[in-house]
Amino acid sequence: MPWKLIGKREVRRGFIEACWERKTSFAEVCRRFGISRQCGYKWLCRAQASGWSTKVQLGERSHRTHVSDRLRQRWLPRVLALRRHYRFAGADQLRWYLEQEYRLGPWPGVRTITRWLEAAGLTRRRRRRARPGPRVDRHRRVARHSNDVWTIDFKGWFHTRDRQRVLALTVRDGATGFLLLVRDMEGTTDQHVRKVLIRLFRRYGLPRVIRSDNGPPFGGEGPRGWSSLAVWWVRLGIEVEYGRPGCPQDNAAHEQMHRVLKQQTAKPAAPTRAAQQRRFDRWRSKYNYHRPHRALGMRPPGSLYCPRPSQVQLQSWTYPADCDLKRTDPRGRIHWRNQPRQIGRAFARQIVALKSIGADAVAVYFGTHLLGELHASDCTGIRAVHVHTQNGRGG
Repeated sequence: MPWKLIGKREVRRGFIEACWERKTSFAEVCRRFGISRQCGYKWLCRAQASGWSTKVQLGERSHRTHVSDRLRQRWLPRVLALRRHYRFAGADQLRWYLEQEYRLGPWPGVRTITRWLEAAGLTRRRRRRARPGPRVDRHRRVARHSNDVWTIDFKGWFHTRDRQRVLALTVRDGATGFLLLVRDMEGTTDQHVRKVLIRLFRRYGLPRVIRSDNGPPFGGEGPRGWSSLAVWWVRLGIEVEYGRPGCPQDNAAHEQMHRVLKQQTAKPAAPTRAAQQRRFDRWRSKYNYHRPHRALGMRPPGSLYCPRPSQVQLQSWTYPADCDLKRTDPRGRIHWRNQPRQIGRAFARQIVALKSIGADAVAVYFGTHLLGELHASDCTGIRAVHVHTQNGRGG
């Protein structure tokens, strides 16, 4: 049925006027307008139903069935009410809330709810992004169970309405998405972060891996890129993973959580820092126990996460008998061959082991981790060597 000319309305109006004139047969009129007689009779019947008025409804009629009309009348007010209550919920989350609150179905589909939200002006078109380039396999540990991998980062700072600066530390479980911490911090030093993490370890347990970016206080400039905080994690038996410098997409799930956190708690910000922290706590509770996540099969993270409280105790390593043990000074140096040799400030007051690898060279170990080599001809300090790790970083 090709209505291929200027516009459907104009062509249909011309077809009806040609039928009124009755100068040719009905079949000839249909052939002239390039439509079937079935289509012509449909529009002729509509014109007769309107009393051959010139105000014939020439537009397309809705193809919605009576079942869909009843579905719309029943569920649309409830969907809009839920959207007013959960302002940032998407169509899939609203469908989950309907299933929890109204046990009798059938419920509308996700696409149907999306169309209703678009018609009500409650959606925002996403900006088209450039396509990513080739992915690089970094051989990182995959989080399969609770406390396998924790991700940690600082949310970018912002000001409250009384012009106080808020800088939130966030910690998230990689397997379940459970948000362990959202805390406004007084500072970003090793001491501030360590104090908070001790309480977190005692409550939820020690993770196997902590993943972070390379910036302070998580990363440093010494061997393996460790900071003093990372050295403390290693002493606790935790493996440290870093993303590539300048690549926040290596910790994409955590960054996406930061976007939701900012959208729902900091636009606009609270009047004071104390009020902002209360807002963080309320949002964290909803995020963990009331907000369904698509990656978890539309289940809240709190229904999957299993804490394992533990004691925070430093490990003690036993080195082979042929190793020479040295304790670094407060500046991270040791004395070898009657010369001070720099190991790294992150290893201040730590015990390292020197293992001979030649007449004038030794390998430096921190527990089971190779830090580098010392050579008699190089008095500056430790010399880096390539060490293959799970996250692809060299030593």
